[in-house]
Amino acid sequence: MSTKVKSPEKLPKKPGIYIMKDSGDNIIYIGKSKSLRNRVKSYFKDKYDTPKTKILMSHFNSLEYIITDSEKEALILEANLIKKHRPKYNIRLKDDKRYPYVKITKEDFPRLIITRNIGKTGTYFGPFTDVGSVRQTVKFLKSLFKIRTCRKMDGPCLNCQIDLCYGPCSGNISKNEYKKLINKIDLFFQGKYTEIIENLQKEMEESSKEYNFEKAAVIRDQIASIAEVMEKQFVDFTDELDQDIIAMSFDGNSAIVVVFSIRNGKINGKDDFLMSGAKNNKPSEVISAFIEQYYSINRHIPKEIILEEKISNNDELKLIKEWLADLRGDNVEITVPDEGTKLRLIRMASKNAEIIKKQKKKMKNAMIEIKKYLKLPKLPRIIEGYDVSNISGKLAVGSKVSFLDSKPNKKQYKRFKLETPGPNDYEMMRELLSRRFKKLSEKNDNKNKDNRFDEEYPDLILIDGGKGQLGIATEVLKEYNLEHIPIIGLAKEFEEVFIPQSSYPIIIPKNNEGLHLLQRVRDEAHRFAVTYHRKLRSKNIETSELDNIVGIGKTRKINLLKHFGDIEKIKKASVEEITSVKGLNKKVAEAVYNKFN
Repeated sequence: MSTKVKSPEKLPKKPGIYIMKDSGDNIIYIGKSKSLRNRVKSYFKDKYDTPKTKILMSHFNSLEYIITDSEKEALILEANLIKKHRPKYNIRLKDDKRYPYVKITKEDFPRLIITRNIGKTGTYFGPFTDVGSVRQTVKFLKSLFKIRTCRKMDGPCLNCQIDLCYGPCSGNISKNEYKKLINKIDLFFQGKYTEIIENLQKEMEESSKEYNFEKAAVIRDQIASIAEVMEKQFVDFTDELDQDIIAMSFDGNSAIVVVFSIRNGKINGKDDFLMSGAKNNKPSEVISAFIEQYYSINRHIPKEIILEEKISNNDELKLIKEWLADLRGDNVEITVPDEGTKLRLIRMASKNAEIIKKQKKKMKNAMIEIKKYLKLPKLPRIIEGYDVSNISGKLAVGSKVSFLDSKPNKKQYKRFKLETPGPNDYEMMRELLSRRFKKLSEKNDNKNKDNRFDEEYPDLILIDGGKGQLGIATEVLKEYNLEHIPIIGLAKEFEEVFIPQSSYPIIIPKNNEGLHLLQRVRDEAHRFAVTYHRKLRSKNIETSELDNIVGIGKTRKINLLKHFGDIEKIKKASVEEITSVKGLNKKVAEAVYNKFN
């Protein structure tokens, strides 16, 4: 619990964290110190040391503090509170991508799962940027070591019956034997493949000596599978390394940080992060803040962290090293190389950071171009795209996609089953937008306790279509008092942009980055709607009145439905009309006709 004071003189000379607030009682800065009074007094001067301090103190109104037992505890608490409150003047790690982690659960018989949330229990590996690759890896390990996948151990499941699980629920494997399997998976994610193979080879030899050739054959196959993964997946270096390589590139108020993970001499991961609030801070201060926040969650602590620039504050460096050593259970080296392989790795990470900075700049330029051409009041950071899909009015669906800072934000995607009778694309669009914006309007009628809206309004709405669809969309926004949200229609034929205020389209140059971004939003909304429509259509085709007709299989069933549109029209068709369908002969056509007549 924090204690409020008015003057730094009333602060104790003890380690802890201090919380600065503005006149609206909003937290604007969180800091740590081994002596709270001495550190906070340094802010109260006639002349400020840095522009950052001057800006911070111009908004300062009150102060709170929390005492800790040690400076190390203060460091951990500071990182946690910065992550929770995201103060405006702190350097903050913005890890909004929510990359997946692999988790070994903490249970008597642990499971291997993919998660985007890090909890207090279990062992985590990651983050992984390639979601498809990590799913394949987890699937491979589950089948390789035959560990359980079920949440409840309530009897032998199908996996146990087809020999994909050892069946701990039936007592087929002891806790000790199962733990050995989990340890091998742990070593796998640490990149210690050689150690796994050596252990498996010993087990295989012991099984052979005991004439347990079946088990030896299983282990032999496991060794071959892991060896194959080793060949395919990683880039090798000559040394047996356990390192994180960290490099930065500054971009205005932010810093792009790239981390290469090297385990057992192999690069097995690359990730990038955005540190906001980096302006008016030294590079060494930014990297210190990154290390404290990056490793404060349940991550692997490497033997060595390689930086491109030294942490200039020796007390800070010593504190970070002690904290990391406690987490690792062994010393952690923090080095800045000037030659050799380590320097080459730092340069590679730095080059990646520069490339990412240019990519982010290009994305921002696209938003700037859209703002300019459409005369928007602010940069369109959140763009929502809408589309509908149906065949002759049947199985009508709608889609909503969302882009944040020029990239798909799939957490905000939504699909709708539409009830409007068709074919009537305009009224289907009305239903789609009404259902979406009625809910948004209701959610945001009152702000929540933090004085924020429950859901952010989009900065721009994009409708897949021309003037007609846009007219319907404008009516819906007016109905729910959301006319302040800019809206456009993007017609595919000539890539013309329609706005409500004009009868004439806006022509954005074909090679313009802003137009390319709008096209990506439009095409993604279309793809998402069509994919859902196909899924429903496939389910609808799986069971129908055409089933059990002699000569009608899945392909002929699809051809019939495509040709006639629905079952009712097939029922009314003559033998000759049915025969004209692709892939149907007269005999099968008669069977279909006789079924309904």
